[in-house]
Amino acid sequence: MNIAFSPCPNDTFVFHAWAHGLVPDAPQLSVTYADIDITNTLAADGAGPEVLKISYAALPWVLDRYRLLPCGGALGRGCGPLLLTAGGPGSVQRASDLAGRRIAVPSERSTAYLLFRLWAAQQVSGGIGEIVVMPFDEIMPAVRDGRIDAGLVIHEARFTYPSYGLGLLTDLGSWWESDTGLPIPLGAIIARRDLDAEAVSGWIRSSLQYAWDHPTDSREYVLSHAQELSPEVAKSHIDLYVNDFSMNLGEDGYAAITALLGRAAAEGLVPAIDPALLG
Repeated sequence: MNIAFSPCPNDTFVFHAWAHGLVPDAPQLSVTYADIDITNTLAADGAGPEVLKISYAALPWVLDRYRLLPCGGALGRGCGPLLLTAGGPGSVQRASDLAGRRIAVPSERSTAYLLFRLWAAQQVSGGIGEIVVMPFDEIMPAVRDGRIDAGLVIHEARFTYPSYGLGLLTDLGSWWESDTGLPIPLGAIIARRDLDAEAVSGWIRSSLQYAWDHPTDSREYVLSHAQELSPEVAKSHIDLYVNDFSMNLGEDGYAAITALLGRAAAEGLVPAIDPALLG
């Protein structure tokens, strides 16, 4: 079976056991490691593998061909994207300063960007200037070097941005949680609709349970794909993004997804979806 997910620690931790043949009766995996912007595009173009990790923000464009799985993804509390600035004279100091500025984002169909757009609609009169899409690992250096006025970052940047001398303008996850009372939907696992979704979900859950039961077994695999991260940062990343929602989205998880996509559709940012397609 072909699968695509990111080389980030949470994904490699979840899928380590399945990728290494440690899940009984599961098919052998052929893994493509790709940034979320690439997997979002693969899914939307219909050229993706049978199973992918994508942004929840990309779901409206793929639900005709792919089914949302109730496990394996990234959804939680205290784990949202951050908007960072460099500080200094003439820099962005508050939300209103973003009007007309250049903002780097990891993908135009990322959940991070969708949250940013919803937040900016409330907070920034006059509109943002230019949106520049960059691989997420290039955003902080660009902000630090003054090539970008502010950067929207995800993943391990939550732990490492102070080392770039950057400051936090806003935590979009905290804003979302305060505004809705719901967790933050970040990354979804989807499977082609001609697959047995229950079987695929079972293999993912078995892989995750193995990871939790044998937390050191995946360490070498995780670190080999997160080469710039220390073991401590990789562990913090896993602890934050792999949680109970990774095993089962549950009522709160589905409510969060429906709220995010419903608000975004109301703002004209994504196509409206039939909520029944999320089940």
